[in-house]
Amino acid sequence: MNALLLGRWDMGFCSGFLRCQHYRRRCEIRAPCCNEVFPCRHCHNEAVNLLSNPFDRHELVRQDVKQVICSVCDTEQPVAQACSNCGINMGEYFCKICNFFDDDTEKGQFHCHDCGICRIGGRENFFHCKKCGSCYSVALRGNHTCVENSMQHHCPICYEYLFDSLKDTTVMKCGHTMHCECYHEMIKRDKYVPNLEEDR
Repeated sequence: MNALLLGRWDMGFCSGFLRCQHYRRRCEIRAPCCNEVFPCRHCHNEAVNLLSNPFDRHELVRQDVKQVICSVCDTEQPVAQACSNCGINMGEYFCKICNFFDDDTEKGQFHCHDCGICRIGGRENFFHCKKCGSCYSVALRGNHTCVENSMQHHCPICYEYLFDSLKDTTVMKCGHTMHCECYHEMIKRDKYVPNLEEDR
């Protein structure tokens, strides 16, 4: 590899590495929905959801990404783990289904074929609940109330979509889900939800 490129990378000048607050990687993505370049799909979604015209707002479907731009040599190319020009590995973890790159492998990334997306926390620590339609901690196997597609909803507190949220979620006794942070904030403020099990 070109020594100049290596030096550029080692000194931290690569924009994709420094600009993305969600992942450490050596590439940016071209969003096919708007043909703009972003560090990651979360950066895209955050940016377009700030647009003043609500009709311009949209979400990037991870599987639709076809092009990436190497942060070392600026070569635009089809999605792959290694750059076709300089050969640098664009992410230690790479999922060709989700078009996902991340260097922080301590997160324990894995692709769940049933969820259809990559998860974090290590495959050995999770199972996919078919009825709930999501991955849960193995501690909940046979130890939770199933609610069909419980993660395919928005958090009742902050209203962020739960299924692919970057925040930790919790399963309540009733089987419904919400962000852990939102749950603890609700408890701290003595704002409780009704016992949904009694309503059944």
